[in-house]
This record gives sequence, C-alpha cells and structure tokens, in this order.
Amino acid sequence: MIVVKFCPKCNSMMVPKKSNGKNVYRCTKCGYEKEVPETTIVVTSKVKHSIKEKTLVLEEEEMPSGAQKIKGVLCPSCKNDEAYFWILQTRRADEPPTRFYKCTKCGKVWREYE
Repeated sequence: MIVVKFCPKCNSMMVPKKSNGKNVYRCTKCGYEKEVPETTIVVTSKVKHSIKEKTLVLEEEEMPSGAQKIKGVLCPSCKNDEAYFWILQTRRADEPPTRFYKCTKCGKVWREYE
C-alpha cells in the first residue's frame, strides 16, 4: 500500500527526508516537517536522467512541435514585437513550466519563468 502524506498547513505533498538523523516527512512548499513513526517503512528512489534527456537542441530553422506565433512580445535583441513561443516543463513537476520565445526577425531564443 502506498501512502502519500499532505501538509496540514498548506496541503502540498510531503516527501520523506532525513533530518538530524531521523526520518521525517517534509513539505515541498512550506518546509513543515512531521516525524515518521518508527513502525513506518520509507522507501525512496531517485531517477537520474542523462544529459541527452535534459537538453533541447534547436536547429536554426527548426521549431518545437506546438510552437505558435504571437504578437506583443518584445525581442530583447532587435525589439521586434513578434515571436514564436512554446512551453516546456524544465524544472520539477510542482513548479510552473518555462515559456520559450524565438524572434521571427533575428532568431534570438529567450525564456521566461512564471
């Protein structure tokens, strides 16, 4: 049976961690900690991704699938107000995605975080 713990303060998911030599559940958002009872078995696993899985390479003329043209976004290089944009989850799943832009005039690529 898998048990998922949620923070009583902010209702975010809590994850098992070691704190001062003890097993605790720690809230990923507010940092609240609750000690894990000794009768509880905590199993964790980490997934390691290769650099290839983490890297997005765009060829000069290539656009990611789902990229759309948008007006009203100012290019930091040439001040053009039209760009392509797409959204990728570049950080943890509990954090907002990253918005990428590519200028239609000079081709500069930049990003914005929420």
